[in-house]
Amino acid sequence: MREQVDGSAKGPGGAWFHVTDATVYYDHPVHAMAEHTLNIDLADPSRGPGARVAVELTRESATQLVAAIQAALASAPEGM
Repeated sequence: MREQVDGSAKGPGGAWFHVTDATVYYDHPVHAMAEHTLNIDLADPSRGPGARVAVELTRESATQLVAAIQAALASAPEGM
């Protein structure tokens, strides 16, 4: 699943860059020690392949992250 996003990510070398695309899928990981993972890629394709941050999370970790994101958003004052 690919979504347009608007945010920033810290990439290799510690430099921040704008991200415009998020790709989320469940598949075999490249690096994580798990059979399958939820994979999230945040990127700005207009800046080339170096403007990308990738995350591979176990099912349990991904579920906990979703809950944490929902709790953080729910606790923020409206309009903030």
